[in-house]
Amino acid sequence: MLRWIVASALMLTSIGCASYVTPGGPADLSVMGVTDQMKAAKTPNEIQSSFDRKPLATFPTSIAVARVQASGYSSRSNVSYGSGAYSVVTTRDIETDEDIARITKQPMIRSVAPIQRMILPAQLTNDEQLRSAAASLHAEMLMIYTIDTQFYVDDFAKPLTVISLGLSPNRKARVVSTAAMVLMDTRTGYIYGLAEATEQDDQLASAWTSESAIEQTRKRTERGAFTKLLDEFEKNWKGVVAMYAVHPTNPRTP
Repeated sequence: MLRWIVASALMLTSIGCASYVTPGGPADLSVMGVTDQMKAAKTPNEIQSSFDRKPLATFPTSIAVARVQASGYSSRSNVSYGSGAYSVVTTRDIETDEDIARITKQPMIRSVAPIQRMILPAQLTNDEQLRSAAASLHAEMLMIYTIDTQFYVDDFAKPLTVISLGLSPNRKARVVSTAAMVLMDTRTGYIYGLAEATEQDDQLASAWTSESAIEQTRKRTERGAFTKLLDEFEKNWKGVVAMYAVHPTNPRTP
């Protein structure tokens, strides 16, 4: 199984200010049924040929949305719910109502419903728990996404577990956020498509004079990655509609 994005937990420490602990890593989307072949394929045609589950969603369709992260994820503005293979972030800190409206406006989408913790079990092991929650919302598709944020200083080849701020004010700090998404059939777990987008933000390390300053940089970068992810979703959705909503052999097409 693919470990699409390796979960990480980084700690940032600054001289003369409070230490900042990053929220936690992304969820391992392999537990959602994402295989190496599917990641390499990237398109609905190749996913269909490599995955034996069937698409059963009707169109126009309803989509349930869930943000998943590593188990134990928490930030200054968020605490995830559930434990096990992953956890679910149910409080928005980088998403907006406009984002939900943007998805809803796409052709052949009837409605979009974020998944809330009251319809989720405490133990989360794979995509079945999320698909069950989506079914309770009468959503025939499920959009799952996760965000991986890494902190770097200068041009080191790998992220540092500890970054000392204030010692070298001319050193450049860099935050890189990657948002990854999978769109699946609620009934069968069939994968309609995958998307990924990355955003980064560079600034002098001395600008991180407080925990709040670091948190603002993280949220700004993650917001940028999520916005780009929606751009990718819109591109992919056109292909999903063309293949599944109007295909003459699709028994679920009205």
